[in-house]
Amino acid sequence: MSNMTNMTGLLGRNEQFTRTYTSAALGLPTAQVVVVACLDHRVDPAIVLGLKLGEAPVIRNAGGRVTQAVIDDIAFFAFLIDQLSGAQGAADTLFEVAVIHHTQCGTGFLADPGFRQLTAAATGLPEAALEASAVADPHTTVKADVERLLASPLLSPRVSVSGHVYDIATGRVTTTLDTRYP
Repeated sequence: MSNMTNMTGLLGRNEQFTRTYTSAALGLPTAQVVVVACLDHRVDPAIVLGLKLGEAPVIRNAGGRVTQAVIDDIAFFAFLIDQLSGAQGAADTLFEVAVIHHTQCGTGFLADPGFRQLTAAATGLPEAALEASAVADPHTTVKADVERLLASPLLSPRVSVSGHVYDIATGRVTTTLDTRYP
């Protein structure tokens, strides 16, 4: 019986990684950006945006949607960064949240009521939550999610928000909504 799992090859890659790894202290990510993106394996923000370790936290979920959980995470992160920076320069921006949706998103199927009903039955997830996560038109949904984040009373006034769309066919990220503050 083999001890091989799907992780075996990846753990081998991790061994390679540790050979040149240097740990970093907890603090402000160097890019001063928090990315919210889809969990789709074709949309890895680290690769698409050329991010290196320590540059930007990435929050991923189905569709890259701004859910209450995402808002909660961003609120906590803003508080943490504010505390770690000693609350210096209260007028300064802590970081930007870049919401990135993409074309050809699998959540687009959830816009279809029949598919949504089957998904709800198979997963136990509420149909309303599934409908809310659908990304049929990323330009429309990214705008809605930027607005939702900006409207949240939990969003620090020192956090800016921008909206972007990643095109699966070309690999290009385009800005749909420029940086705005709550």
